Amino acid sequence: MKVILLEDVKKLGKKGDVVDVSDGYAKNFILHKKLGVVADAKSLNDLKLKKQNDDKVAAEKLANAKALAEELKDKKVVMKIKVGEGGKAFGSVSTKEIADEAKKQLGLELDKKKMTLPVPIKELGSYNVQIKLHAKVTAELKVEVESL
Repeated sequence: MKVILLEDVKKLGKKGDVVDVSDGYAKNFILHKKLGVVADAKSLNDLKLKKQNDDKVAAEKLANAKALAEELKDKKVVMKIKVGEGGKAFGSVSTKEIADEAKKQLGLELDKKKMTLPVPIKELGSYNVQIKLHAKVTAELKVEVESL
């Protein structure tokens, strides 16, 4: 019996796969636990339309991420921190602070969890922060650290 999986099933397949299983396994396990549906013409057509829609949405997200990366290329965020002798900061600048300042200064909503700092920011100067916007798109934001 051919079945379309609605969820990942260990050692059988991933969500959206069309698999061929024995009738008893399909009726007693997959259909009973609502892990899949029988692969008839209607459900196969629904699966095809859903995959087309998912591909379209994924392409839109990729295009938006590329556009945001282009926008971030020319932008910079200025951070003002308290410093002591020799330009050393009290503590360090975190990705949360950078995300907050980007929202205030640029009006952009950036995820702090997707930012990577090359080194901890503990001194005055200019730094490039990597931001992973999409699985295929990484942008760079320039951060200027100045004293109060």
